[in-house]
Amino acid sequence: MQDGGRGEWPRADDDNKAVGDIVKFRISQIALVVAGCLAPALGHATNGYFSHGYGIKSKGMAGVGIALPQDAMAAATNPAGMAFVGNRMDFGLDVFMPNRETEISGNGAGLNGSYDGNGRDMFFVPDFGYNRMINPNLAVGVVVYGNGGMNTTYEKSPFSAFGVTGTTGVDLTQLFIAPTVAYKINRDHAVGVSLNLAHQRFSAYGLQPFAMMSSDPTSLTNKGEDSSSGWGLRFGWTGRLSDTVTLGATYQTKTKMGKFKEYAGLFPDGGAFDIPANYGVGIAVKATPRLTVAADVQQIDYSGVPSVGDTGNSASPLGAKGGPGFGWRDMTVFKLGADYAVNDKLTLRGGISTGRQPIPSNEVFFNILAPGVIESHLTLGATWQLGGGKELSVAYMHGFKKTVSGPLPPTLGAGTADLRMDQNSLGASFGWRF
Repeated sequence: MQDGGRGEWPRADDDNKAVGDIVKFRISQIALVVAGCLAPALGHATNGYFSHGYGIKSKGMAGVGIALPQDAMAAATNPAGMAFVGNRMDFGLDVFMPNRETEISGNGAGLNGSYDGNGRDMFFVPDFGYNRMINPNLAVGVVVYGNGGMNTTYEKSPFSAFGVTGTTGVDLTQLFIAPTVAYKINRDHAVGVSLNLAHQRFSAYGLQPFAMMSSDPTSLTNKGEDSSSGWGLRFGWTGRLSDTVTLGATYQTKTKMGKFKEYAGLFPDGGAFDIPANYGVGIAVKATPRLTVAADVQQIDYSGVPSVGDTGNSASPLGAKGGPGFGWRDMTVFKLGADYAVNDKLTLRGGISTGRQPIPSNEVFFNILAPGVIESHLTLGATWQLGGGKELSVAYMHGFKKTVSGPLPPTLGAGTADLRMDQNSLGASFGWRF
């Protein structure tokens, strides 16, 4: 783990009484407070509907972190990293600004036109991490963060030719509260586990034309906000092989969620919407005393969740077991980041990531509502040491514009739909080592 970007692995603080004097409230109380702040504005995302990274330092390096724990948000990527970040607390806020567009041409049912999905174009994404070394080998902590989400708000409905008046769109947000334990097997190797307590919310509106395709048209659209909860686990290992090379691996189980009962006529199996399993490996290399280069490979198993992975061309009705989903394929993401300690006060970061977007060209129709087509990102970041164990970090991300084109169903007039998205985010965090 880097301390201010210098690539040093801190040792545990032996003075745990001092920690107890400084921290006046329990971890659970902190998590609940931050979760309350997150509730009105959870994360929207970039790799499909997952975030490109967790924590401002990681986001400044294209999301790498499996082998490079940098702060108390490390558990969101690899829980083993908490054994190496020491006693600290981190608060972050990211402003996420996606641009979603759809263009339909050659349609025989009157759908032709350009449609702007940016009725909401700015999202505030807070996060929080806390870590405490119980002894030199054992760490406990918690992270609270928006796992991801998707949103489209079409003030001019793409389905207006079918009688829709008003807004069309969807809004999905997912929150994780993850208590974490990490243990050093020896000086250089650690394992960790997080209990992912998940909560998600969903709403859909302006989908009346889909009623003829639904097993339960009364639970399809315009039902307000529904929510569900569930849990899963994330496991991780981090190991320093030498003074310059560190490896890491992590696996998150599929998170089994309760059903969106208000939308039982939209998602397969009566409103089921689980969170996909994902896993990855990473490497961090201390190329020079001041320069660290890190790379991660992440796999997201979207196809393992019927609501996301089942084809939209299913013959079964919406909401039925085996019914249509968004048709997303699995996504493999490659991330490369670097940081450079300019001096003892300033560290600079940058990164790039890429991966084939998850929407096949023959699945564009339903994905007018969820055009998660971004493939490549560029990120920049920095950290300033403020003294007294305090630091300020910033990160910027640009998701390059991507277009996916595909046919519309003949039953809806055929033609072609072009889905486009690009995005930016700008965030800052405050960290405190104690």
